[in-house]
Amino acid sequence: MATMTDATQLSPEVTDGPVRADLEDPALGPLDVVIIGAGLSGIGAAVQLRRHFPAKRLAILEARSSMGGTWDLFRYPGIRSDSDMHTLGYRFKPWRNPKAIADGPSIRAYVEETAREHGLLPLIHFGHALVRADWSSPEANWILTVEHEGRSRQLRTRHLMMCAGYYRYTAGYTPAFEGLDQYQGQLIHPQHWPESLDYQGKRILVIGSGATAVTLVPALATQAAHVTMLQRSPTYMAVAPSVDRIANLLRRWLPPRTAYFLSRWKNILFQMAVFQFSRRYPKLMATRLIEMVRQELGQDFDVTTHFTPRYNPWQERLCLVPDSDFFAAMREGKVDIVTDQIECFTPTGVRLASGRTLEADLVVTATGLQLQFAGGATMTVDGEPIETGQRVLYKGAMLHGVPNLVTVFGYTNASWTLRADLLSDYFCRLIRHMDRHGYVEARPAGPAPEMALRPAVNLQSGYFRRSDHLIPREGDRGPWTNPQNYLRDLIRFRFSPIADGVLSFRPH
Repeated sequence: MATMTDATQLSPEVTDGPVRADLEDPALGPLDVVIIGAGLSGIGAAVQLRRHFPAKRLAILEARSSMGGTWDLFRYPGIRSDSDMHTLGYRFKPWRNPKAIADGPSIRAYVEETAREHGLLPLIHFGHALVRADWSSPEANWILTVEHEGRSRQLRTRHLMMCAGYYRYTAGYTPAFEGLDQYQGQLIHPQHWPESLDYQGKRILVIGSGATAVTLVPALATQAAHVTMLQRSPTYMAVAPSVDRIANLLRRWLPPRTAYFLSRWKNILFQMAVFQFSRRYPKLMATRLIEMVRQELGQDFDVTTHFTPRYNPWQERLCLVPDSDFFAAMREGKVDIVTDQIECFTPTGVRLASGRTLEADLVVTATGLQLQFAGGATMTVDGEPIETGQRVLYKGAMLHGVPNLVTVFGYTNASWTLRADLLSDYFCRLIRHMDRHGYVEARPAGPAPEMALRPAVNLQSGYFRRSDHLIPREGDRGPWTNPQNYLRDLIRFRFSPIADGVLSFRPH
């Protein structure tokens, strides 16, 4: 179990940092650690590495021109977290905003403030996109091919940490709708929202029913003439306040870090309880969630058609509706919901399988993401390509047969940063163990051939199903499982032995 010092052990006042990672001077030799991505995960990992290894040469490569990752990329109206910031935030930096469900700009500012406080800005190399990562056993280094301002160059590092998320930043997913080229209105994917878009007084059609659509719809409804959300099938939605009253009360009466620690653990345990209850008693949870919607919209609304999914709760992520804003917009008549299939686009909107036509000046395709790993880079080990879908996760942190690489993939049933934080702990422990024993390589062996394998992601969301061939596998026991359980991971990453007989080491 974590102790009270977990919330305070990384002090913002620390100023002794690692040597500046000068990518232009090969005479300095290989870097010690390269982090790919300057979003929530990458900045959090860099803080921990800096604290534990102030003399190591550390570099953060960010393909984009600014930090923040998801929270810098997505700029659509209403962009917000669907996790509370007491768990999505860093354990070492209390979230002080009264709103626990935060908007995108606030989260981006939080990441930037963390980087400044810990002296990380000189270590971030913007506009540096990883193209290839090739492990060389003779050199005991990763050889990275990086593109910057149209030029390709190489650098070497002993350790590599992937914090680039799991989806493609350059393009979202839009199905191949029939007749799409006929549509004469404006078509936008939320991942590429125009900054100056004027949607005042327009009829807007939002295609999709996930977190992005549920966030966009009430925000657009404040200025649009009308907004229609078109879904193929319903999604489970849960109403919750955006303000955590208990957390704010604790902050009034306790020191900030103590209040944050208690709020964080309160929410961790609540998230775990909801997930476990959903898995053990899916019918009861489904009934409760559907009844919650019925209370919002009234007994006469067709909840069965529009808000009763065909799957069990937490087979896909729940959609959070902070302060009932989505349902409030429906009650006010600004929003309606249609459950149907698209037959084709027309010049002025879409025609549905039922024969109904929806007219729209603006169509927003909130239809999902395109998955990729390692930021889309090609990866090899001694010339052998690394196909992520054919690799098995070791402790949910490393890929079997791949040395000196930790890849960050957060929880699907809780806040992403909770797991990213634990993976950073493990990475630091691994490096310290290797330094202490003079090892240059740590490589997980593969599982037993007879072990049953399955995709490591336990959700049935469309973007995971479409990308099954890219998703690493997990086993059914031992270090090959990928539990969506913070308490189990806490023990695994912070306290279990590094040398476990499965992870093999090679000395100088």
